[in-house]
Amino acid sequence: MDKRITVVGLGPGDSSLLPPMARQALLRAGAVVGYKGYITLVEPELLDGKKVVSTGMMGEIERCGAAIDLALSGVETAMVCSGDPGVYAMSGLVLELMESRGLLDELELTVVPGIPALCAAAALLGAPLMHDFAVVSLSDLLTPWDLIERRLIAAAAADFVVVLYNPRSSRRTNHLPRALEALGEFRMGTTPVGMVKCAFRPGQEVVVATLETFDPELADMQSILVVGASSTRLTGGRLLTPRGYAGKYAMEWGGTSQGS
Repeated sequence: MDKRITVVGLGPGDSSLLPPMARQALLRAGAVVGYKGYITLVEPELLDGKKVVSTGMMGEIERCGAAIDLALSGVETAMVCSGDPGVYAMSGLVLELMESRGLLDELELTVVPGIPALCAAAALLGAPLMHDFAVVSLSDLLTPWDLIERRLIAAAAADFVVVLYNPRSSRRTNHLPRALEALGEFRMGTTPVGMVKCAFRPGQEVVVATLETFDPELADMQSILVVGASSTRLTGGRLLTPRGYAGKYAMEWGGTSQGS
């Protein structure tokens, strides 16, 4: 199978965080397709001499279709996404379109992982994802709000750390306050909340607050929110969700295992 499309995760956006496998896929490609905002994250030298196709917001089906058509024509094609292509990104839609067009045996699909946005945000916030967590997008463009709300409540009731993607847009100004209110039914007001905007990109912003003090208007579509579980605490200005070592091992340097 000579015709190939590669869905590439660019990571948070900083060129130093572009995975080597992703870099090689971009170097090898004859065409690069993606949302125009993500194309700007690709180093210019990785685009030199290549056909570049970009679309704006809401153009997902158009650009995935264009990438598939280019690959069918014999051009090795890279479809770029920010973060990881399998987390709220394009690998699923590419596979769906290939399936609907009967191309699963005609095109080779490769997915190159990247650093997802929640990992970039967690790195800047400290260590909030050390224990079980749930990830929910607040965008109701493709998912009904009542389903989103049920998932939020279930995650909060199960005491997961909750990561919120797409928290607030110019159109969706009420969803984030409603989400925080729902989480607050199962969390104390002092629960740590962290927000990271434009992680590892120009304009990066990191905010640490609590559930009762966080201002939803600070968030936008470039933001990731992390709402702690009951065990999450602030230490040195960073969020920490303990994994549980303190309950099983001596934490002092040179300590020995208890009960070994």
